[in-house]
Amino acid sequence: MDKIGTAAVPIILFAATVCFALGLVLPIAVFESLLIFTERPSLIEVIAGLWDEGDVAIAFVVALFSLAFPAAKLLVLHIAAYAPDRLHWVERVGVLSKWSMADVLVVALAIFAAKTSGLADAAAQAGIWFYAAATLLSAGAAVILTRRARRDDAR
Repeated sequence: MDKIGTAAVPIILFAATVCFALGLVLPIAVFESLLIFTERPSLIEVIAGLWDEGDVAIAFVVALFSLAFPAAKLLVLHIAAYAPDRLHWVERVGVLSKWSMADVLVVALAIFAAKTSGLADAAAQAGIWFYAAATLLSAGAAVILTRRARRDDAR
């Protein structure tokens, strides 16, 4: 099983990277109010909108947790997949992994808040599912790489 998992890492990382990119540019939710106003923002549009509205600090925080940390995690996982000193790189993924599902949780809370307020109807869109898939795929790759690194280090 370990050989299969190890061989699957490049495919898993490729899929995670594609899902991450799609999660950033596809709409993450649809918000409908008064039956005529509909918004389908992507994560990139949310960050840009916050920036344009002058909420620079919030835009920075969202960009940090939505873009920078996940992108850094994927980069480190790609390096760890091919680096001889794998354990060194895999240990760094743990720090970045703590924030992986933060955006999915925030979008779920926003949808819940919109639905319960009665002011708008909201539903998840493809972007949040791709974003969540990227998170889960990268977590799976991290588990496989961690096992492989520890096994290699024990030798």
